[in-house]
Amino acid sequence: FLLWLLSELFEQLPEIGDPEKPRLVFFFDEAHLLFNDAPKGLLEKVEQVVRLIRSKGVGVYFVTQNPADIPDSVLAQLGNRVQHALRAYTPAEQKGLRAAAQSFRTNPAFDTAEAIQALGVGEALVSTLDEKGAPTVVAQTKIRPPDSRLGPATEAERAATLAASPVRGVYDTAVNRESAEEVLKARRAQADRIE
Repeated sequence: FLLWLLSELFEQLPEIGDPEKPRLVFFFDEAHLLFNDAPKGLLEKVEQVVRLIRSKGVGVYFVTQNPADIPDSVLAQLGNRVQHALRAYTPAEQKGLRAAAQSFRTNPAFDTAEAIQALGVGEALVSTLDEKGAPTVVAQTKIRPPDSRLGPATEAERAATLAASPVRGVYDTAVNRESAEEVLKARRAQADRIE
């Protein structure tokens, strides 16, 4: 499904270059389920599509507990990285921690592997792409939860959102165009009257 969806979007969406913000973003949670036992050909295709679809204004985020769950070839295509705390006690976990730390561009102000283990609730290490498309130096940051509420929007909020919509007015009027079936029936009836 993932590959089909991204491939369809790649084929259908217009080329827009390198936008400041993506038009559409996909978050694939539990990413290890996408890549476990995946054939090499599938991984190569996912890598290619993830690399190329950025120019269509589509962002792809793979969400996982452990960056080692994502194949290196796919991981190399991802520009934005947000790493929350990892705890490493076993040799395998320590290896995963080192791999996660090495996936960031080094910051001389701190040891990335130690910082990953010391992160608290609401903290993360973050690296994004700069204006030239190169990864920025990893930085430690606090994550601010989104401002939101549970419940429907008020009538005033709904009106403001609709007023600011880029398609405002396009779909305001209901249209019941004549269908192809109706056109064909009318032609048939006219032909029957002529005979």
